Amino acid sequence: MLQYLTGLFVGLLILSNVIAVKLIAIGDWIVLPAAAIIYVCTYPLLDVITETYGKRAARRTVFTGLIAQVLALGFIWLAITVPPAPFYEDQEAFETIFSGSFRVTVASLLAYIVSQNVDVAIFDRLKKKHGRKKLWVRNNASTMASQLIDTSLFILIAFFGTMPLAALGTLILTQYVFKFVVAIVDTPIVYGLVHLVRRYDRTTLKEEL
Repeated sequence: MLQYLTGLFVGLLILSNVIAVKLIAIGDWIVLPAAAIIYVCTYPLLDVITETYGKRAARRTVFTGLIAQVLALGFIWLAITVPPAPFYEDQEAFETIFSGSFRVTVASLLAYIVSQNVDVAIFDRLKKKHGRKKLWVRNNASTMASQLIDTSLFILIAFFGTMPLAALGTLILTQYVFKFVVAIVDTPIVYGLVHLVRRYDRTTLKEEL
């Protein structure tokens, strides 16, 4: 099951980068990139991997995601750079959608690698303390802490100096409120996935024996 979870994690990660250019509004005061809707789903997946397969497997998944993002950025750059066909009329729109600024790209990668590793570290430490009990504590504590780091790092690195500090603070707060709520809501999903993974692995092991 680990390969399926890792594949889903990486797929969602790449998809979130592709749609990050669009900004969406939730209500009258929360504005965030469309990527946030997908990116928040990577944290419960990583928690499930850490819970069922351990810290080492989770960190390999994070590193795999980093490699996939760098490769995706390289291929996107190549697709933008190669000359378009003479009859292709959407090159400018293609570049607008797929070419994020270098600063935003660096911010995204740094925020990803730091926050995801923090998520794994906190989750693993709490698991060593509680064993299989209190999954909801480590799921919420690790996700809420790592999401705060991710949101703060990304916005500060990507936009510091381009807008007032108050505006940066508002961006961090509004996006974190959204992610905080999602972290609470996804707890039953994490329980369900952990149960499914353990059941699947037990069944597979029996069949192999």
